[in-house]
Amino acid sequence: MTSLHADEAFLSHYEFSHDPFAPRVPGFKFFPAQRKPVLGQLHHLARYSQLLLLVTGPKGSGKTLLRQALVASTNKQTVQSVVVSARGGMDAGGLLRQVAQGLNSPQAELRGIQAQIAQLALTDQEVYLLVDDAEELDDSALDALLALAGGQADARPHVFLFGHSSLLPRLELLAEGGERFHAIELQPYTEDETVEYLEQRLEGAGQGLDVFSDEQLADIHLQSKGWPGLINQVARETLIDAMLAQRGSERSGGLALKLPQKHLLALGIVVIAVLAAWLMKGSSTPESEASAVAQAPATSQQGGATQPAAPGQDGPAIEFAGSSQPLPLPLVGQAQPVIRQPLAQAAGQADGEEAGVGEPVAPVVLPDPVPTAPAVAPSAPVAAPAAPAPSVPPSAPVAPTPAPSVAKPAAPVAAPAPKPAAPAKPAAPASSGDWYGSQAASHYALQILGTRSESSAQAFVRQQGNGYRYFKKIHQGQPLYVVTYGSFASREAAQAAIRTLPAKVQAGKPWPKTFASIRQEAQAR
Repeated sequence: MTSLHADEAFLSHYEFSHDPFAPRVPGFKFFPAQRKPVLGQLHHLARYSQLLLLVTGPKGSGKTLLRQALVASTNKQTVQSVVVSARGGMDAGGLLRQVAQGLNSPQAELRGIQAQIAQLALTDQEVYLLVDDAEELDDSALDALLALAGGQADARPHVFLFGHSSLLPRLELLAEGGERFHAIELQPYTEDETVEYLEQRLEGAGQGLDVFSDEQLADIHLQSKGWPGLINQVARETLIDAMLAQRGSERSGGLALKLPQKHLLALGIVVIAVLAAWLMKGSSTPESEASAVAQAPATSQQGGATQPAAPGQDGPAIEFAGSSQPLPLPLVGQAQPVIRQPLAQAAGQADGEEAGVGEPVAPVVLPDPVPTAPAVAPSAPVAAPAAPAPSVPPSAPVAPTPAPSVAKPAAPVAAPAPKPAAPAKPAAPASSGDWYGSQAASHYALQILGTRSESSAQAFVRQQGNGYRYFKKIHQGQPLYVVTYGSFASREAAQAAIRTLPAKVQAGKPWPKTFASIRQEAQAR
């Protein structure tokens, strides 16, 4: 189950109207605990302070949500907000260009922007400049922001930075001991506030807090340390793990084979075909058996004359409609893919479908007899010489004569009846199972993506190189190949490693997952 986008199976299992733990959900209200006082403080300082304002907190502490609430709660008639994202790094030139674009300033330099702000002040318009991911600004951009915040009263924007606490010593160095900025550090939720936050999220999705046990609620607060972003992530992972465990116990508790209807139908056809072949073998005559052993073409009788049958009509063969392709396993409810955002885009059905059910069954071809010692039937005694066989058409191949050393010519021996072939299991992925099993259950890996195609998973692992592996699980009755990265002793270490991944891998929103849950998923099939 990789998420990424809301998974249909996850939503239907808990009867959610939407994913309650997504970053942005329909009708979500700003949660006031530990954040409403900070919001009020920012509005107050913007009115009465001339300092640059810095809001710090770790990843997942709710900085972006606070920035959105600040913009939403301002008076749009008197405040013009310019929002800049510094993700990916930004220097002074790039920053000033974005600010100038937001203010419709013709000049993307410090004095031109200040002049534009002064023009807006004549119409009683203030400017809020808000920067997300501010820790990724370089020193030149930070210096430009300090200069904007400390400019003349009529040409000064209110500057708000939202970033990691590592930004503090850099600003102190640039301020050179002067009082040029004010920092506010966000605080985590208490355990009671964590429970209230989860309750609000669940009620918005049409469910109550009873989807969690008291032990699970306590564990969510412990793992997330009260930071709202991590609360969402750990809560969703907890529900998914509980759902997978429940489904695994249901499968192990009975012999119910939950296959799609098409596959059950195909399996029934295979069984009927094998039974028909068994019955046909039991009712065949010695002449027909001899003809089968010798691979003679079928003949037809018309008016007492023997004529060769038309080409391509060698006898009954078992076929399926569309036998050139395996029957596809449909996705239940046409759900979006599992792992979180990346899973969905790679989950094709070209290579990863189950091959054991619905494959065409080839007709059984018996080998030509070899002119050596007569074959001995497995259990029945060799029959006595039969009456002279009817004349064989000149065009039919004549069975070889037994060697002179044999005392009695053996009657054609019927081949053993074909046994029903067991459905072939899907090929196992390139073995990473032993590696996953060797990791500590409490350690974490980063789940990167999930795909229905094993070749796609192999190609991705080969392209990314060392540290990437994949395992196989069963999702909605179909194989799913899940790519992971690394092994980390803690969730914090795994979260920190996300920032070191390539940009295109980070775009898939990787998330930490314990090896205990990975092994449980890999074994639940």
